[in-house]
Amino acid sequence: MDMKRVLAFKTLLVLTLSLATVSCKKSSSSKNSSRATGWQINNREGGFQYNTDFKEQETSPGLVFVEGGTFTKGKVQDDVMHDWNNTPNQQHVQSFYMDETEVTNMMYLEYLDWIKRVYPPTDENFRAIYLGALPDTLVWRNRLGYNEVMTENYLRHPGYAEYPVVGVSWIQAVEFANWRSDRVNEANLTEAGYIKRDAMITDVSAESNFNTDTYINAPTLTYGGNEEIINADGRGRRNVRVDADGNESNIYATLETGIISPKYRLPTETEWEYAALGLSEIRSYNLYRGRKKYPWDGQYTRADKRKIRGDQLANFKQGKGDYGGIAGWSDDGADITNKVKSYDPNDYGLYDMAGNVAEWVADVYRPIIDDEFNDFNYYRGNVYTKNALNDDGTVKIVTPEDIVYDTLSNGKIIARNLPGEILQVPVDENETYLRTNFDKSDEINFRDGDRRSSRRFDQSFGDDDESVDKKESETKDMYNSPRHSVTRDSLGNLIREYDKSNERTSLINDKVRVYKGGSWKDREYWLDPAQRRYFPQDMATDYIGFRCAMSRVGLKSKSKNKTKN
Repeated sequence: MDMKRVLAFKTLLVLTLSLATVSCKKSSSSKNSSRATGWQINNREGGFQYNTDFKEQETSPGLVFVEGGTFTKGKVQDDVMHDWNNTPNQQHVQSFYMDETEVTNMMYLEYLDWIKRVYPPTDENFRAIYLGALPDTLVWRNRLGYNEVMTENYLRHPGYAEYPVVGVSWIQAVEFANWRSDRVNEANLTEAGYIKRDAMITDVSAESNFNTDTYINAPTLTYGGNEEIINADGRGRRNVRVDADGNESNIYATLETGIISPKYRLPTETEWEYAALGLSEIRSYNLYRGRKKYPWDGQYTRADKRKIRGDQLANFKQGKGDYGGIAGWSDDGADITNKVKSYDPNDYGLYDMAGNVAEWVADVYRPIIDDEFNDFNYYRGNVYTKNALNDDGTVKIVTPEDIVYDTLSNGKIIARNLPGEILQVPVDENETYLRTNFDKSDEINFRDGDRRSSRRFDQSFGDDDESVDKKESETKDMYNSPRHSVTRDSLGNLIREYDKSNERTSLINDKVRVYKGGSWKDREYWLDPAQRRYFPQDMATDYIGFRCAMSRVGLKSKSKNKTKN
């Protein structure tokens, strides 16, 4: 009887395993079979190749995940400035990633080191690239104060390594984010076997380097077209396919592989404010309990936890002549900036979303948030471009001889593009004709500052005189800001012309960007995440730094459980 039971059990086990094997094969076959055509995907002989095993976006270095949602953007305090520039309005933000801390001096020095090695400033053709990336250390100087120790040491001394970088303009912050995107994707492709190992250190130069967009659009032109680098030895790991005629496929990674990460960038103002609030602290089921004044819960700047009760939760200016408190019994432990992670993070795991330094965000400043037109991923500052093409239809790659330099309003020189990048040109009628969602390349002034929604100071409201030069109807007229000029004479000398007009009424133009959050130099009022101020995009200070963000692709949530309504 026992033998019969054992035999029956063995038979049942064999049948179960057989069914499981058939089920797995069926599932695997189904996953690699097109629902459109029934053809096999990822066939070893070639054809359509796609990463059918992709689970979700991998968190890139330095970032933390912020699940998007709906929130009320805008002020909760009395508007003592009376500028009414952020009245409450409801917005929805898609999920994204944000830097855990502000970009530190050491992080920025790594960028400077790369620039110096690849574009050596000893070469006259590249000198302005490195100089244009350097932070302005003179921002620490004060005509009635002695701050030379910060001027000389803050950026490079190891004692300040983990302090937030300052003296960086909005333009420089954007360039850092672009550089970071390329270096992370270069490392991802090296790890996956698509790029020769250590090439990112041993083989880079002005003529031979990696750019993400170039690799996606024309991989054979990456690293100056060096096949030894871009067709590396890790062929097994990247599953190179060879058909019957000996033709190879899967040699280069594409977006379909899922290996290439979305780009680092500056967060939008709405993303920054949403992330700073850390709203999960006041969430009850599907509602928020009231509104928040700070990145932490509560109405005060001091901790109420028993262990650290009374400690300040951020560093900021306590009062006139008080940047840190009494020696030996300091209020916040810092008189200027402080080492990142010195204070508790908010509920998203983000540090220093109040205090330390204020932070650049991506948006062009306007006194209003036009939530009537858009309440989804709100952002003002879109300038749409496309890849420039050669006569044969290939993308146009910038060479060392093609570098274009811009002279900023303060006389500084920066590189508009770098070798290895794809030259960008404005979109034209081929992309905009009969579209309803955008109609030109530069949309910074949409519904604010263009002829359809503003007045000119020298004409009556609603005057549609078409003889007026189009350029004269842009924001510079609506906001009537100073018009400084920097040009060069025939010898290359700078000619600076300062606008001395007494008729200017505003500092707002298309070159000012929003910055958010209170800093070590600000009073408590500015710690509210809803506060917004602006500063010229090509200038820097000792109290504005930045952190990077990255868009989330795919699932809105990292949780595998179904969201409860």
